This record gives sequence, structure tokens and C-alpha cells, in this order.
Amino acid sequence: MDRPTLAAYDSDAAAFAKDWHEQPAPHDLHDIVRRFFVVGGATADIGCGSGREVAWLNANGFPAVGYDASDGLLAEARKRYPALKFAHVELPDLPGIAANTFDNVLCETVIMHLDRAMIAPSVARMLDIVKPGGIFYLSWRVTKGADQRDQHRRLYAAFNASLVLAELSTTSVLLDEEVVSASSGKRIHRVVVRKRG
Repeated sequence: MDRPTLAAYDSDAAAFAKDWHEQPAPHDLHDIVRRFFVVGGATADIGCGSGREVAWLNANGFPAVGYDASDGLLAEARKRYPALKFAHVELPDLPGIAANTFDNVLCETVIMHLDRAMIAPSVARMLDIVKPGGIFYLSWRVTKGADQRDQHRRLYAAFNASLVLAELSTTSVLLDEEVVSASSGKRIHRVVVRKRG
């Protein structure tokens, strides 16, 4: 992850966690998960933050492990959900996660925090950890024009969806849309694909 972004999350993890948990529930994301994910299948949330979606996944039939690059956010997740599993990993390498491990992989609004050169290899590696026949959900916040940083110095990379879709060319695309998130109110692009066997 972009180092200033990671530093922002680590230094103010409690405030970010509070903000996310006070947002409306992402019913649109939950509907997509119920529609496409393999029920009962091993699930990874890459960039899980403070664990909100990991908790929802586990409570709704998708046994999930949460992964994040921010130790501060992982501490918040473990404090809120001590019975659930969380681990430190970073894109693009995802060290310690074997290929073809998960039936479902979710990565919700994370890759826009990566340097543009890291986006394609990160998408390819996340697809790599999906089992053949499994489902990969990926979304990112849409930034037009040039890369931007917010008041916390978090990076919002500007890139075309074709950069992502090129890495998913061997999959079956089940959903590809640009919408306003029901939770954050921000414009996001999301894709759901099935990894071919």
C-alpha cells in the first residue's frame, strides 16, 4: 500500500473505524454477496479495515478471514470482533496465502490506495488466491483526472477500469458497474467475476 496512506490509517485507526461503523450498512454490497458468493465457502476480505464486513460475512454463511496492511486497523478489528480471524498482509504479494485457497475473495474499495503500477499485479494476485470456479468481488473509488490525496494524505489513484479488467480477461464477468455506494455515498466501480476451472 501507499506508505502515506498506510501511515494515516495506522495513526488514526480508531477514528476511521468509528466513522466506518457509523455509516449506513452497505446493503447493496450484501445483496451482491448473497447473489454471487459460494455459500459456506472459505472467504477472504482483502483490506478488511476494522472488520465490519468480516463480521457480516461470518454471520451470514460465508466463513471469512480478514486481511489488512494496517496494524492499527487490525487492532481495531480484533478489539471489536475477538472471536474472528484477522491477519497482516500487503498487496500485491499477499505473502503466506497460497494460490487457489478461497471460494470467495472480497476486496472493497482498497486498490485505489495503491500506486498505479501496483494495481494490475495486485488484481492478478487476488485472482490467484481464488479457487477455480470461485468468486472474486472487487471495487474501488472512482477518481477522475489525476491522482488525489485527501486531508489525511490518503492516495486516491486515478485509473481506467480497463487496467483492472485486463487482469480479469480469463474470468467470466458476472457484474461490472459504476454506482454510488449505499454506505459511503461515494462513486465506486465494482466487478464480480468467476474464476474459470
